[in-house]
Amino acid sequence: MWLRLASPAYLLLEDACRHVQSGISGLRLLGDKDSEPRRLLFVEIVRLGEELVQCCFHLGLLSHVGKLASGATFLSGDSSPFSGTNMFPALSIALKLRRRLGTVDWGKPGQLHIMVKAFLFMNHQPTKDQNQQQQSVEEQTSSRGNQERSLRAAAAAAAVSGGGPTSNGGVMVHRLEEVPAGRLVVVAAAKGEHWQASWLGRKELVLAALERVLGSLRELLGRDPHRELREGLNSMVEDVVWHLNRVAVVVGSTRAAVDITRAMEGQLHTIQVVAHLNINNVTFRGVDIQVVVHLNINRVVIKGVVIQVVVHLNINRVTIRDVVVHDREVVEPHRHTMVGIGEVVVDTMFFQVHQEQFPSCTKPHMSNIKPRWFHHPHRELPHLLSLWQRCVVKANHFFAELPDKDLHQYDVSITPEVTSRGVNRAVMAELVKLYRYSQLDGRLPAYDGRKSLYTAGPLPFPSRTFEITLQDEEESLGGGQVAPRRERQFRVVIKFAARADLHHLAMFLAGRQPDAPQEALQVLDIVLRELPTARYSPVGRSFYSPNLGRRQRLGDGLESWRGFYQSIRPTQMGLSLNIDMSSTAFIEPLPVIEFVAQLLCRDISVRPLSDSDRVKIKKALRGIKVEVTHRGNMRRKYRISGLTSQTTRELSFPVDDRGTVKTVVQYFLETYGFNIQHTTLPCLQVGNQQRPNYLPMEVCKIVEGQRYSKRLNEKQITALLKVTCQRPQEREKDILQTVHHNAYYEDPYAQEFGIKIDERLASVEARVLPPPRLKYHDSGREKDVLPRIGQWNMMNKKMVNGGRVHHWACINFSRNVQDNAARNFCHELALMCQVSGMDFAPEPVLPSLTARPEHVERALKARYQDATNILKPQGRELELLIVILPDNNGSLYGDLKRICETDLGLVSQCCLTKHVFKMSKQYLANVALKINVKVGGRNTVLVDALSRRIPLVSDRPTIIFGADVTHPHPGEDSSPSIAAVVASQDWPEVTKYAGLVSAQAHRQELIQDLFKVWQDPNRGTVTGGMIKELLISFKRATGQKPQRIIFYRDGVSEGQFYQVLLYELDAIRKACASLEPNYQPPVTFVVVQKRHHTRLFANNHNDQRTVDRSGNILPGTVVDSKICHPTEFDFYLCSHAGIQGTSRPAHYHVLWDENKFTADELQTLTNNLCYTYARCTRSVSIVPPAYYAHLAAFRARFYMEPDTSDSGSMASGARGPQQGGRSTRAFGNVAVRPLPALKENVKRVMFYC
Repeated sequence: MWLRLASPAYLLLEDACRHVQSGISGLRLLGDKDSEPRRLLFVEIVRLGEELVQCCFHLGLLSHVGKLASGATFLSGDSSPFSGTNMFPALSIALKLRRRLGTVDWGKPGQLHIMVKAFLFMNHQPTKDQNQQQQSVEEQTSSRGNQERSLRAAAAAAAVSGGGPTSNGGVMVHRLEEVPAGRLVVVAAAKGEHWQASWLGRKELVLAALERVLGSLRELLGRDPHRELREGLNSMVEDVVWHLNRVAVVVGSTRAAVDITRAMEGQLHTIQVVAHLNINNVTFRGVDIQVVVHLNINRVVIKGVVIQVVVHLNINRVTIRDVVVHDREVVEPHRHTMVGIGEVVVDTMFFQVHQEQFPSCTKPHMSNIKPRWFHHPHRELPHLLSLWQRCVVKANHFFAELPDKDLHQYDVSITPEVTSRGVNRAVMAELVKLYRYSQLDGRLPAYDGRKSLYTAGPLPFPSRTFEITLQDEEESLGGGQVAPRRERQFRVVIKFAARADLHHLAMFLAGRQPDAPQEALQVLDIVLRELPTARYSPVGRSFYSPNLGRRQRLGDGLESWRGFYQSIRPTQMGLSLNIDMSSTAFIEPLPVIEFVAQLLCRDISVRPLSDSDRVKIKKALRGIKVEVTHRGNMRRKYRISGLTSQTTRELSFPVDDRGTVKTVVQYFLETYGFNIQHTTLPCLQVGNQQRPNYLPMEVCKIVEGQRYSKRLNEKQITALLKVTCQRPQEREKDILQTVHHNAYYEDPYAQEFGIKIDERLASVEARVLPPPRLKYHDSGREKDVLPRIGQWNMMNKKMVNGGRVHHWACINFSRNVQDNAARNFCHELALMCQVSGMDFAPEPVLPSLTARPEHVERALKARYQDATNILKPQGRELELLIVILPDNNGSLYGDLKRICETDLGLVSQCCLTKHVFKMSKQYLANVALKINVKVGGRNTVLVDALSRRIPLVSDRPTIIFGADVTHPHPGEDSSPSIAAVVASQDWPEVTKYAGLVSAQAHRQELIQDLFKVWQDPNRGTVTGGMIKELLISFKRATGQKPQRIIFYRDGVSEGQFYQVLLYELDAIRKACASLEPNYQPPVTFVVVQKRHHTRLFANNHNDQRTVDRSGNILPGTVVDSKICHPTEFDFYLCSHAGIQGTSRPAHYHVLWDENKFTADELQTLTNNLCYTYARCTRSVSIVPPAYYAHLAAFRARFYMEPDTSDSGSMASGARGPQQGGRSTRAFGNVAVRPLPALKENVKRVMFYC
């Protein structure tokens, strides 16, 4: 498996590269650029440089490519004999690949390893023995968490050793010349534990490439170069021959190859699959694709069509065809476009190895970093002739100048180890204060509070140990005695770790490297957080202080603090500091007695505490830090661990070793002269259970600055929203004031590291997409409508497809609503449904029933049975249940939905008491919209959908998915997460969505049930899952199978993008393949984000043409430049009109795009879909499939947690019954109880609306 290469190859290539550079320098001394000697030397250098580039790549010596870059720049510049031409076609390609591969430190000469990862026979099917052995390999690799062990286990199981032919379980090791033709060769270079794949191709291509290099070297030798270069070339020829004779390769099952590949990816998470580093002439299916490379690249011939490439435009495009290998006979061409800025770029040709060749592993590696083979969707610039309204908006991004300092990283070890970042920071602050100038060479380091320290320049030592003394602020009581204030000793070891590479960050920001160097970004983020962390209370990426704005009481002992969010982000304009205003809940610094009184909403001295009161108090106070008030200015702090079971007057404890016992009341009176008043209350317990320490509530006050991390109730949420709700102009002003107040130009840490922050909001070019025309029924006075500023109404319109409700019933659970009022309300609602275009019966099957909330299940089932007894003889069934609920209904709503949708198979519409009494026309019209889609109707459809004018949707059957995962609230450590998927069930309308929901492991973001395989005792191996079920449902509804898939995925953070993509795209592929062999419709995978802090403001708040009535930017405003990702396809879209506060645009990030959407097409489709949301006559803020998934996932939590209130939603999604007959599933040794199954008739409609 392992083969060390002799060092001469490495050294000789270095020498050869130096010779080329020397030759380039010599050109400058040869006088006029048109002279014949200079021309001859130029041609020789170009040829040699071209071969060196190829040689570097074929041998895995990627670091040498950069050494030729300056020469390429000179040779193609004005000073070259052929100015304006591209003299290095292979070098252009090499540099393009180098941006993808990144710079690799290959270590010292002689340390280079070549690892041949796999040789795959195209149509090779593994034997039974191989499958059994592979299962053993998987068991070994999965049993180890360490990726290095996984690699070694896979390699050991493959029984690879040395270079001669060996056989063990079907896996063989060969020399290159012994490999049969037609096998794929993947070559990777490695140094230590770091891996980089460098080349892929069939054996013939590898041999041909190496032979081509060998021939070119021999030809150069025949041209009589100067002595030193000749000696170097002779040695290189010997090295190439040596490589051809000694390269070892592995031949085995495809699964073995995939596992080894996966394990290798885990080391550096990088895989680059490249074929034909230099495209001269490629032939497939009898068609020549010729790249003409005479001295310049300006003509590309494809199928006889000449595409002229203009060299000196700002943007040039060259389109060729990728070769996608399925097997030896079938070659499927795919269009692929590369965009270069200021240069001609000829893309390389990639072998995208599909599922037929690489069967998917059950679990892809969990790397967040996208694999190097990943071909990211390209951002196509908007069409220059676009008629969209153009404008300028301001974004809360502030340009940050990239420092030119030499950044160093040091590992920090603090002993004894503590979990508190605050204590770690205090230790490090004390160290810097004591030793900055004596031992740290005057450096001001930035510390992350854990294990890493960063400096702008090296410290004067590689490693050093410091002894630091801190005074502990938290004291304990021992047996009732006050302990003296402690001093804590810490040993701090600072050891050099690495240098932070800002060069790669600059390359990434310039769009010349695909992956963001996270370490460099992390350093800059830590530096800018140092000063705010010392000044304010940090919470995540935000900072809060009572001095940053007025405190607001939220109730129950909580208050809101104002603060700001801060994050450094890479954008197209360079580094950007994102600043936004924020608010969160803190515990009021009240006396504990007053806090408890607010919590219980009563005077606690009137009557004793009940058991439920004690539980509520204990839950609220546990973990809170308090300070004592009975000792004057000595305010020592303690953390509450619980409450005593006895009251204060009943508590006693020993005060000395002789067993003398005193009561708490007596002790405080004698020791402090403090007379305890509230003796019937329990004491606070501080310390631990082994040495319990007691403090009366009335001598304690809550310490200021403690964030409340538990779940807020509805009253508190409402109060917090009022605080955070700001008009755009006010929010913009506060953001600018925050930036000015932070004074980054005076920040000593920013100055130390050379970071400069612009104090002006970024001005960004934007476009306003036009609203789509919406179709309504022809029987209405208005047959269609063009929305104005994101909204319209139902006046004079009828639903495009009105649903039918002939049999319905009503149950009233509100004591305040009389039977007469309930009957009138239902009558008015039925009339509104009829007016809106539904076929709705005016009278219910049975008169309205009044029931008590605690009897909800009995009342629902009894009424359902009564209606069934009437309707069943007629062959009918109950179609709708209208329910009147109290305004404050607790768990009633969740219980009702669970019973109706999973037990009775009945859709329901709930109405609150306050709306029954108001009975406004607008409310009734909105309820009618919801009822219509719940019974299978459509409210409206895009005119462009009916006329088949939606690009890449209307031309062939297309299914649009929405998916989300909702996680439990903070503090709920055992509740499962809920995954949800919805999918359009009509085409070309794409308006109806069916939804499915599923429970999965706690906080698991990957949707586990997208595709499932299980063993059935009767049917054997069975496949299923949410994707497969929804695809089948689409086929049944439309009569056609989807030819395109668009997948909107909500709720994914940036750190999980590629982990989610790899897993869920793989599941989509498997689901499609399980339906029909070779069924793989192209997929576009888009992540939808709402939880970000980018805000867009009008350039002129007083210009009424650029703002809506709330002062926000116009609906349809899209931004896809400057503040977006430097290299990837993403955009911000504000698709809704603001109502109050500042609108938050949705952030769409295209992770995968096989449908080849342009920016215009995808942005227009997304914006237009936002006008088809079923529950209102307004455009919504995120694309409806994702919104519906959100609603369905939250609804599913009621099936498990009926007490969850509607206002407490954490996320969203949808999916139905568990398939395969299993009662529980286990993830990570935690059994997940499946959700109760949705009834089939419920799944088919939009029950979640």
